[in-house]
Amino acid sequence: MSVLAPVRRDRIIAELPQCFHKEAALHSRSSFHPQVTGACQEQRTGTVGFKISKIIVVGDLSVGKTCLINRFCKDTFDKNYKATIGVDFEMERFEVLGVPFSLQLWDTAGQERFKCIASTYYRGAQAIVIVFDVNDVASLAHTRYGNENDPSNVILFLVGSKKDLSPPAQYSLMERDAIKVAKEMQAEYWAVSSLTGENVREFFFRVASLTFESSVLAELEKSSARKIGDIVREYPPPSPKRKPPPAPPFWPLSLFRARRSPDLLVLPHL
Repeated sequence: MSVLAPVRRDRIIAELPQCFHKEAALHSRSSFHPQVTGACQEQRTGTVGFKISKIIVVGDLSVGKTCLINRFCKDTFDKNYKATIGVDFEMERFEVLGVPFSLQLWDTAGQERFKCIASTYYRGAQAIVIVFDVNDVASLAHTRYGNENDPSNVILFLVGSKKDLSPPAQYSLMERDAIKVAKEMQAEYWAVSSLTGENVREFFFRVASLTFESSVLAELEKSSARKIGDIVREYPPPSPKRKPPPAPPFWPLSLFRARRSPDLLVLPHL
């Protein structure tokens, strides 16, 4: 009996969600990687469906991290929320290409005194979502140094929140700078509004899809390595041939002389 929650109908992903901006995207392919699609069709995804992928959400105080998560997970928005202390968790279940897939969203505190604590949560994360306020240039600047300690083997997303509060002309300037920052940190850029829900669902579907794709590719790589190892163990390489010892020098029988014992031959001093 499975201990995991069932997948909701509105959490089923059959096609790869498209990126928000092609200039700052992890990749702009219109479909999943062919190896991932084939593995799902042949049910060769290994343990991906049983694992929980860890997603860390970080950013300055009051940039909208909690509101972003609550809008997607609970479809609610509360502008009078209490500041997060330490870290909160939300679990979301998806079905990607017919394979169950779980995300654990870590909502970290943005206060300065909690930043050192949040940095310890990076271990084991598959994706890090760095949130800033599109109406606050300083919050975007802080994403630069905030990314210095992030692991290099995770997927990075740079998310501008509170898009509904930004006039089009002002947002256009901020987007230009945000795309530049995203390129520098090799992150995918998104702009969302937790108040209206704009791009929130699309963003988290993109996070789930790219994380799933990465997980399946890693599983296929491990599976391939195991098969190669099995072949090596089953057919060990032949041991190197030892060179025969050098033949003893040829001594003419005339050089040997018998002592008192007839069975003992002594090599003469030459």
